[in-house]
Amino acid sequence: MYKIKLDQFEGPLDLLLFFIKRDELNIYDIPISKITKEFLDYVNLIKMLDLEVAGDFILMASTLMHIKVRMLLPREVDEKGEEIDPRSELIQALLEYKKYKEMSEELSFFETSQRKINYRGNYSADEKITPPDYEILLKNVTIFDLAKAIKRVLDGIKPEVFHEIRKINISVEEQISFIMSNLENETELHFLSLINEMREKIRIVITFVALLELTKMGMIGIKESPNFNDFVLFKIKNG
Repeated sequence: MYKIKLDQFEGPLDLLLFFIKRDELNIYDIPISKITKEFLDYVNLIKMLDLEVAGDFILMASTLMHIKVRMLLPREVDEKGEEIDPRSELIQALLEYKKYKEMSEELSFFETSQRKINYRGNYSADEKITPPDYEILLKNVTIFDLAKAIKRVLDGIKPEVFHEIRKINISVEEQISFIMSNLENETELHFLSLINEMREKIRIVITFVALLELTKMGMIGIKESPNFNDFVLFKIKNG
C-alpha cells in the first residue's frame, strides 16, 4: 500500500496534547477513560492507512489501557504514605513534550521569518518561486479533522458479502487526476460529494491520500465545512 508521513503531528504525545487542548482538559487531571477511547479510534484509522508510525501509537494505546486498569484498582502508596497517581509518568512526559514542542515552534517561526529577509545575492535572472502558504491551504483544518471525516465515511459503508474475488487496480496518480477533473469547473467541492458514489474502502482511502498529496504540492486547499464531519476542497490558482 502507498505510505505517507503526516507532518501535522509527530507522534502519540502530540495526539494526546491535541485532545487535551481541543477539549480544554486539565493536563494534571486527565480523564483516562475518555481520552483512551478517542486515542484507540485514531490508532485503528492509522493502522488501516498503514502509516509507518503505527507502532508508536499502538504502544501508547497499551500504556493508556494499563493506566486505566490501575486506576480501577486500590491506589498504591509511596514511602510517605501518599497515594501514587497512575497517570503521573504520562503527565510528566506530556509536560516535557509540550515544553520542547513550544520551543520548537518558536524557533521554527524565527527560521521562517529569517528566510524572508535573507537572500543569496543579486541573481535577477533567477525565476522567483513563492512556496505555498500552508496556513492558507489548510484553513482552520487539522489532520485530525481530516482523519475524523474519512473515518466517518469508512464506518458508514455497510459490509457486503461477495463470493467473487476481484482485484481493484487503483493508484494515487489516477485519483489525483480524478480530483482535479472534478475541480475543473467547480470553485469548491465537498469531500463527501466527491466520494459519494464510491463503494470500495480502498478507493476512498487512496482518494484521501491523493488529496493530501495535492495539498502538499500546493494545487488544492482544504477548509472547514458547516457539516462537522465533512470538509471542502478548493483549487489553488497558479501565479
